[in-house]
Amino acid sequence: MNKMIFVNLPVTDLKASMAFYAALGFENNPQFTDDTAACMVWSETISVMLLTHDKWRTFTQRPIPPATSGEVLLAISLPDRDAVDAMNEAAAANGGTADINPAQDYGFMYNRNLADPDGHVWEAMWMDPAGMPQAEAGA
Repeated sequence: MNKMIFVNLPVTDLKASMAFYAALGFENNPQFTDDTAACMVWSETISVMLLTHDKWRTFTQRPIPPATSGEVLLAISLPDRDAVDAMNEAAAANGGTADINPAQDYGFMYNRNLADPDGHVWEAMWMDPAGMPQAEAGA
């Protein structure tokens, strides 16, 4: 079995969050979805579990941070710059917030940050490894 990551996020409105992530290109896995949780698949090895607050509390008693906090920034790669822009546009059109931080353009790497409806921060990014500056010898 491949190593996988499941990012678990507490959400206030499960259906709205599912629609938001579907608009960004995630696909629902109904095998792990019910009235309290939804599995949204990004790739064969990366999924996001959207959990109602009640379901979240079955995993931890730690408080759910407010939507204005910055507890984590989750970065996902996209095939090109246009896809980064499209994801930010989709976020803004589907209940999220685009460009919560200034875009970063280094030529070989481009990223924009967005927040889902509950304030979870994502970095949509594209990178061309062939264009990366080479490290100096001995650095």
